[in-house]
Amino acid sequence: MAKPDRPTGPENLPERVASFPCRGGILLPCGLLPLNIFEPRYLAMTRDAMAGGRMIGMIQPRETDVETYTPPIYGVGCLGRVTEFAETGDGRYQIAISGVCRFRVAEEVASDTAYRQVLADYSGYPEDFGEEEAPGRSVDRHRLVNSLKVFLDRQGLKADWDAAERASDVALINSLSMMLPLDPSEKQALLEADNVPERAEILTTLIEMSLLSGDGDSPVQ
Repeated sequence: MAKPDRPTGPENLPERVASFPCRGGILLPCGLLPLNIFEPRYLAMTRDAMAGGRMIGMIQPRETDVETYTPPIYGVGCLGRVTEFAETGDGRYQIAISGVCRFRVAEEVASDTAYRQVLADYSGYPEDFGEEEAPGRSVDRHRLVNSLKVFLDRQGLKADWDAAERASDVALINSLSMMLPLDPSEKQALLEADNVPERAEILTTLIEMSLLSGDGDSPVQ
């Protein structure tokens, strides 16, 4: 069964979604993403979200050669609900959003808000509402964890391996996909993976590519 505090389907999710383009930052279902909000348009976005359903759409901007205030965005993002909120003394918001469901951008819509808004289509991601562990599918955790240990060791980083062992496949794979310092295009590939085993395969391959290349700073060249 789905968690009681998470929607079980798209019926009550907003069609029109506030869009927060964040390069290198992805959100995945059941994931938790901390954000430090300071830009005026996104402060306004957060206030509006808190006054309504607390929903924000995380989506990456595409790479462009020209710096622009409204860069083109990828066609897939993830809806999140603000579950933690604090205001700092200097006017920033420190929030955390919990992943609900991925969506395709049907279109970007005109708005009188400073932040951008899109029409979201959730129909392609029914699995995001289902059980955390999809029956009949498996993740090669042994291969992933072995590669990850070597990768983190080369960078002088530590991990709580006991916590990793206790985590479900969904929690482990989605958390690593969100946290590891990958290139935005690799992050997007992880976001758009059809299911958790496919995401795990992509993630493991990226880590193994890094180990083969000898790169000590980033998993992907």
